Amino acid sequence: MEQEKNKMEQGKSKQQRMRELVELLNRARKAYEQDNTEIMSNYEYDRLYDELEELEKELGTKMANSPTVNVGYEVVSGLPKERHERPMLSLDKTKEVERLKEFLGTKKAMISWKLDGLTIVLTYQGGELVKAVTRGNGIEGEVITNNAKVFQNVPLHIPYQGELVLRGEAVISYKDFEAINEKIEDVDAKYKNPRNLCSGSVRQLNNEITAKRNVKFFAFTLVRAEEVDFHNSRMYQMQWLKEQGFDVVEHHPVTAETIEEEVAWFAKAIGKNEIPSDGLVLVYDDIAYGQSLGTTAKFPRDSFAFKWADEIRETTLLEIEWSPSRTGLINPVAVFEPVELEGTTVSRASVHNISIMEELELGVGDTIQVYKANMIIPQIAENLTRSGVKDIPTVCPVCGGTTKISMENETKTLFCTNPECQAKHVKAFSLFVSRDAMNIEGLSEATLEKFILHGYVKDFTDLFHLDRYEEEIKSMDGFGEKSYQKLLRNIENARKTTLARLIYSLGIPNIGSANAKVICKAFGDDPKRAEEATEEELVEIQGIGGIMAKTYVEYFADPKHREIYRRLLDEVELQKEVVTEDSQKFSGINFVITGSVEHFANRAEVKAEIEKRGGKVTGSVTSKTGYLINNDVNSTSSKNKKARELGVPIISEETLIGMLEQ
Repeated sequence: MEQEKNKMEQGKSKQQRMRELVELLNRARKAYEQDNTEIMSNYEYDRLYDELEELEKELGTKMANSPTVNVGYEVVSGLPKERHERPMLSLDKTKEVERLKEFLGTKKAMISWKLDGLTIVLTYQGGELVKAVTRGNGIEGEVITNNAKVFQNVPLHIPYQGELVLRGEAVISYKDFEAINEKIEDVDAKYKNPRNLCSGSVRQLNNEITAKRNVKFFAFTLVRAEEVDFHNSRMYQMQWLKEQGFDVVEHHPVTAETIEEEVAWFAKAIGKNEIPSDGLVLVYDDIAYGQSLGTTAKFPRDSFAFKWADEIRETTLLEIEWSPSRTGLINPVAVFEPVELEGTTVSRASVHNISIMEELELGVGDTIQVYKANMIIPQIAENLTRSGVKDIPTVCPVCGGTTKISMENETKTLFCTNPECQAKHVKAFSLFVSRDAMNIEGLSEATLEKFILHGYVKDFTDLFHLDRYEEEIKSMDGFGEKSYQKLLRNIENARKTTLARLIYSLGIPNIGSANAKVICKAFGDDPKRAEEATEEELVEIQGIGGIMAKTYVEYFADPKHREIYRRLLDEVELQKEVVTEDSQKFSGINFVITGSVEHFANRAEVKAEIEKRGGKVTGSVTSKTGYLINNDVNSTSSKNKKARELGVPIISEETLIGMLEQ
């Protein structure tokens, strides 16, 4: 009787654990797929998923909302929704090559990358792309046709005139991910990985944003193309898709005899792979045979996913480094005793947020296991000693401002509340060192961000004293003795400058390079007069309006700004602005630029050439406009009409170039 009672208690306990796992995994999946955030590592998710599967098998029970039953979540954006013609099932998975051998038997198959992006279904009719739908929950997806049309490599027209339906993966490369992530300012925090960025890019309501994200599409399955003889071969289908103009996922033929060799090849290649991949896909080459096998409730029986068996190393957590970003988010980074993983030495791993720290009960001195997600990105797999989270900073490590813990999308994150935090003003430092300002070469935005986060740069004057951190900078990625010495030379060269460059470098709202020159010239390049200028004095200067005068005076009314300005004057050697005949060619002339440009890279380049010669570029045509630049001189646009009414000359780019060369 006692034994029976214990058995029942154990059953209840396992059922309770099963329910806990369902709830936890669903929350993690919702955070990852819908909210583009993470509350646990991929490794932890897979471990808990496997535990749930084992419990379900043992108990013979599956919850209706179990992630082992449902293949996705409902879409939540404002994009139109559409049901898929056929359900898009997940793939059964393994980490054992032997299991793949069993699956293959005597059959030939195709092995390819399992790309880590967003699955898309494309439909073509009459050779035209007519529809693109995301995978969504496998039953219903989001219609993103306009977005797909601006993917970098999706053909809008193909030779085949029948109805073609195919599936593929929308992805963003690691290189583009890093470059794009640097520039994104309209999100609460940087994206955690290329998959998150791709998901956010593909599902934009405005496809102009999608177009800027360098999304690529790789076909991996042909669903339907009537009246085409594919010789009953998946490999042939892929070749046919290539002939239609599609980029297809890299794929090789494989048998049970060659599977180990092929898996080893892909494992070696992933280190140099620019496209994120979280494993491999194996599918029978024989199309009819594969289709005859049918599906389970969740998986097709003609294909199998292979997930990399992660190489795991044990090490000691040395510290949690808190890394502020320009959005105010302060990211925790685990720093541990260096270990060899997948052929490289690693000593750091992003933990992403406080929720993941708490889930791992992460504390300094803990024994942790680390691995490389997708064999690329270092992550913490498990914390063996779990001493607990402590010492979350109450002040920002960059500016000393107060921090706060914010709860968004069930994720705890740390933020700096100080609006003046240097980490939030990387662009201000970037302007300061730019060509038309202090012209310090070798300080990209990414490098400035590193210097700021490490505490080397707190205000503009610190850029002239980077020699204080010689050893630290030399040991940074991308720096060595030569590049460090070159940077020091560039800094010294920048000390010789003009007052106009210095004023422009401060980033005063509405004061561009040309305006700064006009103001400084009016005050005889006198630093004190420039600092103490009144609104009345400024509006007397030709080309300086009331708004410019107001923001200029407001800037210098702030004691902190005046202090920085005066300290900068101690760092530089001011030289008189060299006034040449060419530099004053357009003095007092206002230009307006409209329409597309042909001979210049963009309108900003045209503007720079005009301002270099003392001219000014405004946004609208008025009686004070000297010239309207429009390559379509005879256009009936509103600006052209206005110019004709006011008698303002309308000139082409070629005419402007002639004026520049006179």
